[in-house]
Parts: sequence; structure tokens; C-alpha cells
Amino acid sequence: MRILVTSVIALASSAAAFSPITTFRSSVTALEASKCGQYDFDVAIIGCGVGGHGAALHARAQGLETAVFSGADIGGTCVNRGCVPSKALLAASGRVREMKNDEHLKSLGITVDGEVKYDRQGIADHATNLANRVKGNLEASLVGLGVQVIEGRGSLTGNAHEVKDEATGKIYTFKDIILAPGSVPFVPPGITVDEKTVFTSDGALKLPYVPEWVAIVGSGYIGLEFSDVYTALGSEVTFIEAMDNIMPTFDREIAKMAERLLIRDRPIDYRTSVFAAEVIPGIPGEKPVTIKMIDAKTKEHVETIEVDAAMIATGRVPNTKNMGLENRGITVNRGFVAVNEKMEVLTSHDEGATVIPNLYCIGDANGKMMLAHAASAQGISAVENIVGREHVVNHEAIPAACFTHPEIAMVGPTEEQCIERAKAEGWTLGKSQGNFRANSKALAEGEGQGIAKVLFNKDTGKVVAVHIIGLHAADLIQECANAVAAGTTVQELSMMVHTHPTLSEVMDEAFKGAVGMSSH
Repeated sequence: MRILVTSVIALASSAAAFSPITTFRSSVTALEASKCGQYDFDVAIIGCGVGGHGAALHARAQGLETAVFSGADIGGTCVNRGCVPSKALLAASGRVREMKNDEHLKSLGITVDGEVKYDRQGIADHATNLANRVKGNLEASLVGLGVQVIEGRGSLTGNAHEVKDEATGKIYTFKDIILAPGSVPFVPPGITVDEKTVFTSDGALKLPYVPEWVAIVGSGYIGLEFSDVYTALGSEVTFIEAMDNIMPTFDREIAKMAERLLIRDRPIDYRTSVFAAEVIPGIPGEKPVTIKMIDAKTKEHVETIEVDAAMIATGRVPNTKNMGLENRGITVNRGFVAVNEKMEVLTSHDEGATVIPNLYCIGDANGKMMLAHAASAQGISAVENIVGREHVVNHEAIPAACFTHPEIAMVGPTEEQCIERAKAEGWTLGKSQGNFRANSKALAEGEGQGIAKVLFNKDTGKVVAVHIIGLHAADLIQECANAVAAGTTVQELSMMVHTHPTLSEVMDEAFKGAVGMSSH
């Protein structure tokens, strides 16, 4: 059996020991010479982001001949224009923030003589170099395991087992096909993006300059992280949020604390319940960006502001256009492909939609959970189902994180959603909290602000959700996600030993508090 992944072959220093292009050409020649069985490959993966890559690795581990259609984008959004380079910007700008915080440094007995300076291009290069390095590592892993990487973008034909390479027009055949095209930034009507003065996260990651005043349209994960970067480097930020509350998708208690820690103490202001109805690009250093705002409910004009730059962080939409979905009778909803729990593609989102055999869709394109690691989990799950081992991803056990300073992390529903669920399902909701201000390691770092909130089913003791804001929250959440996945109870967690002195004891305090115990 064979699996096909179409991707762009990128040369990386980490992969200098071999030539991916030579390997690709020779393997394609071998394919032409000796096709096995009824199909060219066992599995095709259209898209080579984190989800497609994870699916390809697992397919090879199951002995499937695999091909990936990369669309010249190995690593996808996460590696090239998302998770990876943004963490590089956050790491560098975070160091700048720390070194400029005289009061914090003084509390640790440290004094910095002179002005703290940074090299904007150096920070931008750090992000670019990291993305290229990770991309090279991904490509090397695919080639090393024998995955065929096809440079063009793949599209479906009218034949159930065919994928067309859009770059060459060549058609390949597969027993099973996994769609993993990812997503692209969503730009609302009325907003003109030039990726210079008005940009999406794609343009922002290049950090071509640091604007004095930047408006960020949207206050979700992406907008919040970039506000962290910009304010650390000296910018003033204005959030423009259509919902009634800032950070509308976050747990409300966590959002209120985040507002205090990440917004009030920084050069940030915000407008809520307004749409950025029109955003007109400017010229860097010469002409400002004009933003006209209207009331989200009445649609009446509210305010017009002029800023140096505007970042559009209004979410993402599936990258499913021009994939030939209509050739297979697939009807999308706002670009999203409907799937069942086994990641099998359905004909539509309507009740009574039927499964399309041998076709799967993972990652952002199915809309179940638009996170890179969720896409990878779905890719692995799809392969499990392909080889006959029925598997379903538990999306409520998948954690998420916002890498601000301090970080925010969560797994499971918000407290508001848990209250509604408990009432509807007839169980009693329990709540317990751990505090960073009582944690020795956090205090040693001078980072005692933050909480960890555990929400659990009092009747069964099982953890339902956890929300954290504080130092290294993104690392602390994994223990909690594992507990949700395994069905571990707070009684069991309260008796598990946590290393002292570490931040994990914040969780120990919350787990023990859930059963009436005290943490030392």
C-alpha cells in the first residue's frame, strides 16, 4: 500500500545530508516503473500542514504507501505563518518587556544600566529562521520515512479514487484520500488589506516595522498575542471588538483577569460592540490608516480613527476553494466540509447527509476545532479508521493556549458553558482554584499573578474543564487535558504527588481543594 503527500520541496540546513529533490525525482521514476496493485498509492493527503504531516507519519507507521500534495507549503499555516513564527516573536519581545521592567528586575536584585534596545530586523529574522528550520525538519521526516511529497496542490476529480496534481495536470489514484487543506485569514467586507499598513497575521509575522499606534480588529487568540508583541516593542494598541466583551470566547473569569494583567497595565485601549465597517490602507510613515466604525447592532456610524497600522485578526476560514469538492457531490457550509466522528466526509451539513466512502477531512477545513494539534490528532484518527481500527477524537480533552505574558490555557468548556451543561444533564458542578500567589516557584520568579480553576462533576469526581492564567499556563494545562482524556477524578488527582517547588503545585492546590484537602 502507498500513501501520497503533495508538498513543496524545501532545502533546509538540517537536511543537508541528502537531496530531497533528487529523492523525489528518483522515487517518482520508481512509481512510474512499478505501480503496485489497483492504485498508485494507498493514501493521498491533500495538504501538508501539521495535520497532513501527522497523518502522513502515522500512515507510514501502519505500512501504507503514502503521498502528500503540499501545494508548495510544507508545514502549512502553523509552521510558516502561525504558531511557530509567532512564538519566536513572542519570545524575543517578551525578553524586551522583561528587561525594560525596572521594578520587576529591582525586586530580583538586578539593575540594567542604559537603555534596553532591540534590532527589529533581528527579531523578524529569528521568526523567519525558526519557521524555515522547522519546515526543513518536517520535510526531512517525510522523505526519510518514504512519503512521496508532490509539489502541486491536489484536487478531487469525478472519480472516487483520483487526485489531480494542479501543478502538472497528472492524475494519481489512491484507495483512500484525506483532505487537509487548512485555512486562511478571514477578512470581513469593507476592509482592504495591502499587507503593508493593513495586514493579517501573515503580514504581521514579517514585522516590517513597529507602528507607533496599531489597531487590532478582533480580540481572540491571535489579536491578543500580537498586542503582547507590539506593546513590548513600544507600540500603542487599540482593540476593535464586535462582541459586547473583550476576549469574548474566553472563560469570563479568566477574561476579566486577563484584561487586568494584559490590557489595563499596558498602552492598550479598546472599543466593543462595534464593527470596523471600512478600513482604508495608508502609506507607512506618510499617510495613516483610516478606520470607520459602526455600532454592531444599529449599524450607525460611531467613530472614525486614524492609526499607523491595522491588523485584521477576525478569525480564519477553510482553504477549500478550487479543490474539486463539487466533483464529489460535497456541499460546504461557509467553506467547511462536514464530517462524522471518524473524520469521514459527509455530502453536506444537512440532516440525513450520507458518508462518502474512502474520503476523510481533517483540521481547520472541517471546523471541529481550529488548532494545529487538533488537526494532527484528527489525522492520526483518520488513519486509524482507514486501517480498520475504529477511533474517535475526544475534542473536549484537547487543550488550547494563548502565549501572552502571562499565558492563558484551557481545556474543556468555559464555566458558563459548564453551568448550562450541568443543568441540562442533571449533575452538580464543582469548582476549585489554585493560586500563583501562593506558589513558591512563581514567587521566586516574581510572577505571582494568576489562577488555575478546576471545574468538575461532583457526582462522579471527573474533571470537566480547567482554565489557567499565569506563568507557563500552556505547560500546566497538559496534566489537566490528560486527566479529562483519561476520566481521572479529582479524588485521584488530589493524591498524586507534585514536584516541589514547581508551578505544578498550583494544580495540586486546586485538585486538593476540590476534595476538601489543603496543599502545603
